[in-house]
Amino acid sequence: MRQAMEADPTVIVMGEDVVGGAGRGEGKENTMGGSFGATKSLFPLFGPSRVRDTPISEAGFVGAGVGAAAAGLRPVVDAMWADFTGLAFDQIYNQAGKMSYMFGGQVRLPLTIRIAMGSGLSAAAQHSGTLYSIYTHLPGIKVVVPSTPYDAKGLLLESIFDDGPVMFFEHLRLYVAKGPVPEEPYRIPLGVAEIRRAGSDVTIVAVSAMVDRALEAAELLAASGTSAEVIDPRTLSPLDEETIVASVEKTGALVVVDESPPRCSVASEIAAVVSERAFDFLNGPVRRVTAPHTPVPFTPTLEEAYAPSVGAIVDAVRSLG
Repeated sequence: MRQAMEADPTVIVMGEDVVGGAGRGEGKENTMGGSFGATKSLFPLFGPSRVRDTPISEAGFVGAGVGAAAAGLRPVVDAMWADFTGLAFDQIYNQAGKMSYMFGGQVRLPLTIRIAMGSGLSAAAQHSGTLYSIYTHLPGIKVVVPSTPYDAKGLLLESIFDDGPVMFFEHLRLYVAKGPVPEEPYRIPLGVAEIRRAGSDVTIVAVSAMVDRALEAAELLAASGTSAEVIDPRTLSPLDEETIVASVEKTGALVVVDESPPRCSVASEIAAVVSERAFDFLNGPVRRVTAPHTPVPFTPTLEEAYAPSVGAIVDAVRSLG
């Protein structure tokens, strides 16, 4: 965000506590920086005109972001938790997603909405949902789900400079992830999947934090002679169907790992795409490894059981025979 703001004066940041009370007047260096400190350094550098605290009203500040984008700015809106976006659903779905279409492309809407999501912090049901499948369903909105620190930076810069609305989902488990991140700016194109591990016997497509679990499962499978190819889609809309289908044509088997309830999920969509485009290459049914069709539990033991486990991924692969 800092590099985007340095490169383009129209990039602004707004949301609840992106500055925090300590940033008002004295003590600018002690800004809160949002729930996870992601914007902590921005207020002292860019000031109150470009880094703005908002009232506790998702409908209000997401709507303001839509208006700012339509008026020529590039807002980055911190919506805090995925579950809170329901309070701004009209602004996202009816306004951001449709405005350019309804005006025949005469209006750009370069809006990025950053969202924390997923289980792992015992934050209970109203702070732990994923919801990316809901926004993937909506035309006119791009959906980004990074799985590594490197991708988070490159995909966020690309999202900020995209001329359409982007929902940028950041998994809670990945806020403590470590990995190489170059200091200089770089961008990763949206709609391009990454093959995290090459394999020949089964394709595993995993979303966001589930990529690490899929890679761990692939290691265990390799020890027993099964070669798994792990694909990280990185974005869900647009979805890189070509990379997924080409992998299944090679391996003949597909397991999709998705930390969301199974009904109308991203796992279901990927399974449908492969069934339509690569059915003749499949040696057996597509397996989905998802969360159960329940809200996210608060109790740590139940929460750990909620998300797809490494063991569940291994079992799904082995069930294919």
